[in-house]
Amino acid sequence: MPTSMIHIEGLTKRYGNTEALRGLSFTVPKGQVVGFLGPNGAGKSTTMRILAGYVTPTSGTATVGDLDVVQRAVEARRLIGYLPENNPLYEEMMVVDFLKFIAEVRQVPVSQRSARIKSAVERCGLGQVLGKDINQLSKGFRQRVGLAQAILHEPDLLILDEPTSGLDPNQIVEIRALIKDLGREKTVILSTHILSEVQSTCSRVLIVSGGQLVADDSPERLTSSGDGGEVTVVLASKFNQPLDAAAVGTGLRGVPGITQVDAVAGEGGNTLGFKLRHGVEDPRRSLFEHVVKQDLVLLEVRRTQVSLEDTFRKLTGQGSDAQPRKAA
Repeated sequence: MPTSMIHIEGLTKRYGNTEALRGLSFTVPKGQVVGFLGPNGAGKSTTMRILAGYVTPTSGTATVGDLDVVQRAVEARRLIGYLPENNPLYEEMMVVDFLKFIAEVRQVPVSQRSARIKSAVERCGLGQVLGKDINQLSKGFRQRVGLAQAILHEPDLLILDEPTSGLDPNQIVEIRALIKDLGREKTVILSTHILSEVQSTCSRVLIVSGGQLVADDSPERLTSSGDGGEVTVVLASKFNQPLDAAAVGTGLRGVPGITQVDAVAGEGGNTLGFKLRHGVEDPRRSLFEHVVKQDLVLLEVRRTQVSLEDTFRKLTGQGSDAQPRKAA
């Protein structure tokens, strides 16, 4: 049995003189929910279309469940549920008829079709719109229909390209919850421009830029700076007396791990605020011990992390010479 659901090796794709993918390689094990990120034109949709069998690569290989998506295209497609960004639907059909049609196209055994449709309808919350034409549905319900058709044949892999595009905040929350639920039993590769969506649903992030992989790590590691970070503190005297800002600042500079101390606004009433720059090691334990010894009260401590957006901008801004950031 294959241990990986997706294996891409040296994948390239050219459209005339444009090279959309340039030697892309990565592996996704079974049961993982992966965020697939990159700026417009980075090669995300091309990669997903190759996996789904809609586009043929120029060179390299792509396998789904050990099935080559070119050499064994039909077999590979049976393992995949695909929701493309534009979510093409037959708008003149009723929802129930569309799902019956998809079940037939997907060659779901006749004896199982009713149960499969019922399961997809329940999971995607389509019960109230089964008798409506698709062209009467809101954008949110159309996305639900798109997800229903993608899971109807119970695929092992879900490929979702911008599944919450154009939805309002309430609809985004609903679709996000559905994706998280599906991710408990299936492998999911999710492309989106909403970075908070990746942090809330994905255990791993792949970032591509210029057709190449520039990052492969967990959301947590991608939002932690490799060269340290910052801690903001607000301090007061244990005895509610005015504090000497210079003396307190000098003391903070002596805390192990602190590399820079800058004064910031406190909260008034004999309080002082400081922004503390530190190295790789977390200084908060040493900081707390120092504060206690100096008869100070720690009113607030706030650790600042790098945002996923900052990491994304940094990595994709490096262009074609960016070096991949790999998981440790």
